Amino acid sequence: MSATAMDMFWHAPPLSRTLTAALLTLSILVHTSILPIRYVVFYIPYLQESPYQLWRIFTSFLITGPKLGILFDTYFLYTHGSKLETSSPRFSKPGEFFTYVAFLWVTILGLNVLFTGGYMFTEALILAFVYTSSQDDRGQKANLFFITMPAPWLPFAMILVTLVTSGLDAAIIQGTGLIAAHLHDFLTRIWPTFGGGRNLLPAPDFVKRWSMVLDNHTTASAPTGSASASGSSAGNVLPESWRNRGSGHRLGGD
Repeated sequence: MSATAMDMFWHAPPLSRTLTAALLTLSILVHTSILPIRYVVFYIPYLQESPYQLWRIFTSFLITGPKLGILFDTYFLYTHGSKLETSSPRFSKPGEFFTYVAFLWVTILGLNVLFTGGYMFTEALILAFVYTSSQDDRGQKANLFFITMPAPWLPFAMILVTLVTSGLDAAIIQGTGLIAAHLHDFLTRIWPTFGGGRNLLPAPDFVKRWSMVLDNHTTASAPTGSASASGSSAGNVLPESWRNRGSGHRLGGD
C-alpha cells in the first residue's frame, strides 16, 4: 500500500475505517470464491448446531454486492459512516458512535430474524447511516442518480430504487435499517428533546474508556505528512449522485 493510501487509512475515523476494511476484505474473498459465501451469511440453523458459528452475526453485515457493488457499497459505508463519526453533533462524546452502530447491528438483525428471513444486511446498515446523516442535513439538498431532493427524502428514495430494481423482499430488508436508525433517533434525541425524558441509549462507561484509548492510539500512531490533504480529497472520489444505492437479500430469493 502506498504511503498516501496509508496516510488516508490511519487518519480515517477508527470505527469507520475498521468496518470499511473488514467489508472490503471479506467481500473480495467471497466474490473471488476464495471463501464460499455460505460460510459467512446469516443462517439460524448453523447458529444452533455445534460448533456454534457465531461469526455469522457479524459477517452478514460485511458482504457487498458483486462486481461494482464491491466498489459502491464499500465507498458508501465509509463516506456516510465517517461523516457521522467525525461530524455529527449527536456523536460528539466518546463511545456514542460505537453504541449507535451496535444498536443498529442488534436491531437490524432482530427485525430480519423476526420478519424477513434475510441473510445479508450490509445494505440495511448503509441505509441506516444515510437516514441518520440525512436527519443532520435537514434544510439541505441531496442527490440520487442526478435527481436533487431534500436530504431527509434520500433514504426513502433509495428504498424506492431498490424496490424497482431488486423487488419487494430486498426493499423490506433494506428498510429495516431505516427502522433501526429512526428508533435510535427517537430514543436518543426525539424523546429527550420533545418528550421530557432522558437519553435511553447512553454509551456505557467501558465503551467510553475504550473509545478514548482507541482515539488516543490512533492519533499517536497516525503517520505525518500529506494526510490532511489526502483526507480532504478522499470523499470526492466519486460523484455525489453515485453515493447511494443498494439492495437487500432474502434467503431463498433471487
